[in-house]
Amino acid sequence: MIYIIIPVFNRKHFTKDCLLSLREQTNKNFKIVVVDDGSTDGTSDMLRADFSEVDILFGDGNLFWTAATNLGIKYALEKDASHILTLNNDVIALPDYIEKMIYWSEKYPNALLGSLALEKGTDKPTYGGEIINWANHTYKYLLDQLPQEEQKGLHKVTHFPGRGLLIPSQVFNKIGLYAEKALPHYMADHDFTHKALRNNFEIYCNFDAKLYTYPEASGDHQNRKKKSLQKYYNHLFDIRGGGNIRNFIVYTFRNCPPLFIPSFLSIGLAKRVFGYFLK
Repeated sequence: MIYIIIPVFNRKHFTKDCLLSLREQTNKNFKIVVVDDGSTDGTSDMLRADFSEVDILFGDGNLFWTAATNLGIKYALEKDASHILTLNNDVIALPDYIEKMIYWSEKYPNALLGSLALEKGTDKPTYGGEIINWANHTYKYLLDQLPQEEQKGLHKVTHFPGRGLLIPSQVFNKIGLYAEKALPHYMADHDFTHKALRNNFEIYCNFDAKLYTYPEASGDHQNRKKKSLQKYYNHLFDIRGGGNIRNFIVYTFRNCPPLFIPSFLSIGLAKRVFGYFLK
């Protein structure tokens, strides 16, 4: 049994569309857990009224992504989940999404499987995983490297976001949960998958399992929209800031090979300090 963990804070229209897409899955061997971290827009009322099949857990608004996700994972593991699928609420799963995840998971039972992201409205692939180069702080994006005819099946990556990530339960049993104290919001998902890789769990992007996404809905995208000094400050220091300096330093020391820490750290900090105004 797969348990799908969806942390939410407001934006109930996204949550509704996401859950409706899960109702249309060709394979229904899953259970949904929504962790509502203090929503004030009627999210929980909507869930109770329209989605009785969903289990709801509650936070006080201070869990953020990592602790909210961990709360759902702990609940699922207590229910003997075989797999955890972490999912953002601002995605729509194509009807065969779960079917394609299960298909490849049965062939690679110890692997973590990420999802191919498509832009809602255009069907354009926007993210298919990446490979990090710690030495010079660069990334090889698979969508840029693979010919279109090869953009199917599984392809190895070095890390993956939690937007649509299938994780066998044995991974948590071996390496623990997401690092909610060290990385309460951004980068906890990358940190977790790096740790899984170091513990000999392979990570792939499953190009057959597709999610529609809304790139403009991300917090970092919104923060870069109509730039201002306040938004620049939030970008660097707010807990939800995509360029949060503290998070990046913690992430670096937790994952970067020691030999490359000076170069990775200096390049990464420069990108965060100056990159806000360049994008």
